[in-house]
Amino acid sequence: MEEAIAFIDDGFLAKLSRYFGNGKYLKFDKIKFVEILSKRENLICKHLFYYTAPPFQSPNPSNEENKRREQYDKFIKNLLKSEKVTLREGRCQRLKIDGKFIYKQKAVDSLLIMDMSFLPFKYQEIKNIILIASDSDFVPVIKNLKDAGINVILATYFEKKRHAKFSTTNELIESAGKCVELSREDFDNAVIEKEEKNDKDK
Repeated sequence: MEEAIAFIDDGFLAKLSRYFGNGKYLKFDKIKFVEILSKRENLICKHLFYYTAPPFQSPNPSNEENKRREQYDKFIKNLLKSEKVTLREGRCQRLKIDGKFIYKQKAVDSLLIMDMSFLPFKYQEIKNIILIASDSDFVPVIKNLKDAGINVILATYFEKKRHAKFSTTNELIESAGKCVELSREDFDNAVIEKEEKNDKDK
């Protein structure tokens, strides 16, 4: 089988896991997740690029903020035990809108686009990419990779209804060589083994 490089936008994947988990984040093995997706496409996942942002920390972190940071650090430590994973971290921005705090990842998409752009030079033997994301900002780089002979498989999720929680543009879907719709089953298939659960939970 041919090899592939996987790119995960954690902001999107975490949101989707919470949606399928009815408000609770599903616990699953990120590496196993992309390996299963790759195998389904008759590909072998050679490497995983993982894009995320550490949880927000105020100048004087609260107990809750410290707890989230500890959980994040534990998750990242376990994720990076695998040599096939590269971590890229943006930052978490906190905004106050209508009296409520809103948290957004910043610079994550830029890092992902940058790495995808360099793929033909860094991994000249790789002709397949699995992109787990939903942002139309990735359209230009997908088109450039296609022109360079790279097959981009988009793994995403969207709903065709008004005011949908998950949506994406036809342009993004059509830019990819193939679009695969993610399901709850994909998360369940990558369940964390019981003896590893305490270490890998995010």
